[in-house]
Amino acid sequence: MSAAHQLVVLIDPVARRIDGESVRIAKDVLCAGAQAKICWPQDPQDFAGALARRGGRRTVVVGDDQTLLRTVTLLHKKRELGRGALAMVPVGPADSLELARSLGVPMGAVAAARVALDGVAQRLDLLVDDCDQVVLGALRIPALSPVRVPSAPPTVWGAARSLVRTLVRAPAPVAAAMAHRLRVEADGVLLSDLDLPVAGVSVASGDGLAQVVVYGRTGERVRAAARAVTVSGPVGGFRYRADAVVGGPVRTRTWVAVAEAWQLVLPTPGAPPQTPFAP
Repeated sequence: MSAAHQLVVLIDPVARRIDGESVRIAKDVLCAGAQAKICWPQDPQDFAGALARRGGRRTVVVGDDQTLLRTVTLLHKKRELGRGALAMVPVGPADSLELARSLGVPMGAVAAARVALDGVAQRLDLLVDDCDQVVLGALRIPALSPVRVPSAPPTVWGAARSLVRTLVRAPAPVAAAMAHRLRVEADGVLLSDLDLPVAGVSVASGDGLAQVVVYGRTGERVRAAARAVTVSGPVGGFRYRADAVVGGPVRTRTWVAVAEAWQLVLPTPGAPPQTPFAP
């Protein structure tokens, strides 16, 4: 039996609390199509332990964007991202699944579980900052809005999430034309300096490089592709939103692009849409 059909399924307890029916459906589809070891971690330590014991099985995470990000971050820090592909069954409110949707993961439990069984592993880029945190999608500077996360059950896991949300909550939304003094360098080339206020900066990985856009206050844009992007701010620092997490304030931060750093199981190109069914 191939690794693709020997699964370890990590089910986020928040997903189980929010939408137990979708979790049940995903579990049934996965168990019907593969030899699946189902794990029900109750806290971050359980989650990390179950991930460490996955062996040669394909890892399937059932949960929201934070679940996927936590998984990739753990594997990155253990330098194990190259050991095999990840698959995801997204469960949660729509605004907690924006990253999964942008990466091409099907939104339905049945469709996503089928892709986890029969999809194709695709290599994707990511960004790593100077604190060894990963960015799978994109980041925005400054953080323009707080991250909305559904309420978690009253467990250690939920309490930890609540604490993190409290610590990193972004300030109130600001107008796009508001001035921000940011120094932006792409591979050492200066794109903007502190004496020229900008509306914001976005960075995403693509084609093996960091794709950076500096937004001017009057609509102009400066674009660059680089291996490393460094952003510095004023004395008070700046906040940024990376995937589903708001970070800062920091005085300076560097993000480095890593090409084809991880693998995500996605629908086979050209395959017809999945038809929902009740297992």
